[in-house]
Amino acid sequence: MSLSAKLSVVFVVVVAVSVGAAVAPAPIVVKNQGFLPFAEAPINYRSQALSDPIAKLEKRLERNETTLRYDSKYGYLKSVLEALQVPVSSQVLVFSKTSFQFPNITPATPRALYYNDDVYVGRVHDGKFLEFAAFDPMQGAIFYVMDAQRAEKPRFERAEVDCVQCHVATSTRGVPGVLMRSVFTKPSGYQAAGTPAFITGQESPMNQRWGGWYVTAKSGAQGHMGNSPVSDKRPAPLTSLAGLIDTTPYLTGTSDIVALMVLAHQTQMHNLITQTNYQTRLALSAGGVAREQFEEPAEQLVRYLLFTNEIKLDAPVVGTSDFAEEFAARGPRDAHGRSLRDFDLHSRIFKYPCSYLVYSQDFDALPAPAKEYIYRRLFEVLSGRDQSPEFASLSSEDRRAILEILVATKPGLPDEWMQFLQTAPLTAGLTVNRNQQKGNHE
Repeated sequence: MSLSAKLSVVFVVVVAVSVGAAVAPAPIVVKNQGFLPFAEAPINYRSQALSDPIAKLEKRLERNETTLRYDSKYGYLKSVLEALQVPVSSQVLVFSKTSFQFPNITPATPRALYYNDDVYVGRVHDGKFLEFAAFDPMQGAIFYVMDAQRAEKPRFERAEVDCVQCHVATSTRGVPGVLMRSVFTKPSGYQAAGTPAFITGQESPMNQRWGGWYVTAKSGAQGHMGNSPVSDKRPAPLTSLAGLIDTTPYLTGTSDIVALMVLAHQTQMHNLITQTNYQTRLALSAGGVAREQFEEPAEQLVRYLLFTNEIKLDAPVVGTSDFAEEFAARGPRDAHGRSLRDFDLHSRIFKYPCSYLVYSQDFDALPAPAKEYIYRRLFEVLSGRDQSPEFASLSSEDRRAILEILVATKPGLPDEWMQFLQTAPLTAGLTVNRNQQKGNHE
């Protein structure tokens, strides 16, 4: 495994490129050489029949339905983010050595990452390529690169073999996925020898988060590993990176703590959805007799979806960008204006602890046996029928609110969810029906 694969990453793109004297034009990546996990049926990870956000954008470019604008300062970055509907406020900065462009990454020149619900974009200062991980409903994480230099027709190239060598691992739950690592970082940007690395998720203690990352916050950022190399004295909590690094090469001067917290949740949620998808398809391909093969990851998905293992916050968290407001504004909302994207940020991340990725195409594409299991388990918990200790963090008010929000905003739920609400007292003034469900998605 390469050095870059061992360091703090959300996703690492390792591609084969020609370096040195001028050579004949060649593909950006080597697509079809070497071992590729899950290449065979029933997964067929090599399939070109993709509908992830990058694949969709590439098709729009091919049909001349859109163009990408080149900026002398940021290259294609701003145009790509706009085309993918990735908010600039999602910017987070990582200064440990990451990606195949790791020589350009240092505490003075961190790597910028941007994301929305289903795509991640990476840019290295003075790097030759933009880097992407996009989630396909059936295949999970698909990796791409784009030449950062101006081109008559900019294109995305799938980085197929090289990336999954590091992105099918225990830290991604054994499927093509993404991860957020926290490491003790030397002033050079390399991981300090003999030190541990932590995979960051919603269950991670704050004192194990964000080693090798910058963290800006107005409050709530005490005790983490970020903002300075391990050998340096930790600086005071940061509200801006101005004065610490040159922020002019970046779209903003922040690495917002709320964006980092959501990123930690989202990366592992994506992996759990993909793992459940893969294991169900593998079980069905083998005759569908080993239900435990997909019910085990599906149960883990249910528990993660409901934040049952979330670490409680010691202090209120306030970010330094518009990320929280922009994220929450994307809805959908019920008749009371409630959304699974509403933040708490006092004792936990979200006001209603159920992942917004329940609305994702990845979740909707789960094979029927897995989705039926997940819906059954969710209903058992949210209706209060399952009072096992694993779900003790969910109050009766939490369960009821989540159930009402989902019935109002999530099409395709089993009829018993609606029937339960019709036979039990509803929140004052709340009325939900199938027509309302339809209206929320038109």
